[in-house]
Amino acid sequence: MNQILKRIEKIGIIPVVVLDDSKDAESLADALCEGGLPCAEVTFRTEAAEESIRIMRKKYPDMLIGAGTVLTTEQVERAVSAGAEFIVSPGLNPKIVKYCIDKKIAITPGTATPSEIEAAIENGLDVVKFFPAEQLGGLKMIKAIAAPYTGIKFMPTGGINAENVREYLAYDRILACGGSWMVKSNLIKNHDFEKIRELTRQAADIVKEIRG
Repeated sequence: MNQILKRIEKIGIIPVVVLDDSKDAESLADALCEGGLPCAEVTFRTEAAEESIRIMRKKYPDMLIGAGTVLTTEQVERAVSAGAEFIVSPGLNPKIVKYCIDKKIAITPGTATPSEIEAAIENGLDVVKFFPAEQLGGLKMIKAIAAPYTGIKFMPTGGINAENVREYLAYDRILACGGSWMVKSNLIKNHDFEKIRELTRQAADIVKEIRG
């Protein structure tokens, strides 16, 4: 689990992907890898998610692939069977957290309050998602909430974009940021993978600029 988190930290920005058609998975993975962010959090909001993960894993075996918006243990099983290496959930569901920990699957549950962070700590986690980040107060809120929990790092997602991601990445308690601005649904639907590649490259350059 720690190795997965280290890879996430090194990549810095995790593209949060919604795929309506698994036929787009290979081209999208290619654009992300060539753009310099060899990673995708494929959300389980669509029927295409499981097959998309399977295709990405087969075509790009070295890519870091996770499943997002995971709401049930059954989805965890489907995602991992398809090739997902980490699980991200919008909230902290104790059943899902325990299930993943027992099976040694990396999980980053969503948190928004000190109580939820403490629940994550109680389960032995040291990285949590902070969601929806901007709507909850952004980096100022994270810095305030982080103060009592010195061993916790955050993966903020929600409202993060090319304009504000630098300030998040500069804070040493941020493991990585989740973002969808480089993989917007209209770009995928229009098969504008060159634009996705360009935006991904710009995002990767920001990580290098801030973190070296």
